[in-house]
Amino acid sequence: MRIILYTGKGGVGKTSIAAATAVKSAEQGNKTLVVSTDPAHSLGDSFDVKLGSEPVKINERLWAQEIDAIHEVEEGWGKVQKYFTELFTSKAVKDITTEELTVFPGMEDLLSLLRVLKYYKEERFDVIIIDCAPTGETLALLSFPEMLRWWMEKLFPIKKKAIKIAGPVAESLLKIPMPSGQVLDEIDNMYYQLDEMKKIFSDRAVTSIRIVVNPEKMVIKEAQRSFTYLNIYDFNVDAIVVNRVIPENVQDDYFKVWKDIQRKYKDEIIQSFEPIPIYYAPLFETEVLGIKMLHRMAGEIFKGEDPTTIKFNGRAQRVDKDGEDYVMTIEMPFIDKEDLSLNQKGDQLIIKAGSIKRNITLPRTLLDLSIRKAKFEEEKLKIWFGGEKNE
Repeated sequence: MRIILYTGKGGVGKTSIAAATAVKSAEQGNKTLVVSTDPAHSLGDSFDVKLGSEPVKINERLWAQEIDAIHEVEEGWGKVQKYFTELFTSKAVKDITTEELTVFPGMEDLLSLLRVLKYYKEERFDVIIIDCAPTGETLALLSFPEMLRWWMEKLFPIKKKAIKIAGPVAESLLKIPMPSGQVLDEIDNMYYQLDEMKKIFSDRAVTSIRIVVNPEKMVIKEAQRSFTYLNIYDFNVDAIVVNRVIPENVQDDYFKVWKDIQRKYKDEIIQSFEPIPIYYAPLFETEVLGIKMLHRMAGEIFKGEDPTTIKFNGRAQRVDKDGEDYVMTIEMPFIDKEDLSLNQKGDQLIIKAGSIKRNITLPRTLLDLSIRKAKFEEEKLKIWFGGEKNE
């Protein structure tokens, strides 16, 4: 099975790209499901059909679904939500605001992805394509299992045991409800599902993440940041898709300035993301709605390629701990050491190799640290960060 996630800044056209990929995948004979986990669903609009919380058959090999976050919360978080509601209202009047407080930020998206885990385990489809929420939410989502791991493995078993022993006494003394075994088991179960999901999403033979960008400054900046963090968490970014590129054959004077701007930012995209393959989708003369237009879009992006194959498998960059320092490793194939130069400007690491320039957005961890040394060997540039930055 293959899982492909599309992410990017809100409004870049992730949904159309995801839907187009699904159409081409199905045309090639794969049983394909395209799923939207974005709370602002527009997947149904792309297909020009009404979608629901269960997969809807579009044609012989293609299904689409807009996951109902509220339903997923009730299914996967119901007992815990009920307990928190009782806890918050033990000395107050229950109202809808309290119910809202029991669903933590990002919980809906998280539980939506657990539905994808269910499909994966059932082996109902050959390919699952996910139209994710905008970048920030996606990154928080994918890193959540990692953050939860320590708490669940170190602290949760102790708390669970203590609550079972001391719960009845504490409830009578403090006059507040204590979580039942069912509540604790539900939290436990959700954690193990999230951990399982993390392993599947980190499996480079199964899952790819593709970043959709427009040739615009703010969009590229966000894409650079997300690319850095996805690499740090060891997710495989196997392609960049540049959407809404003005075609060269458009000669209208109105578009001349825009074409020049886009040309500049297309160069920046190449400099930022090489060696990741870059695909281009044109700005069409009409809306991308319905199977016919999605088929056309997929043809423009992937040409004769299979859109479901892994386009790149390797870590373009990563950060590791080395004693008190951090080491950033960047793949730099086909480069001579003598041609390399390194500079830092704000949150940007600027690497020049002859006429080639790479702009890399530094993770927050490294921003306040100084570059101690750098070494180039075996086509990898290693940069050591440590100590406070000199202002």
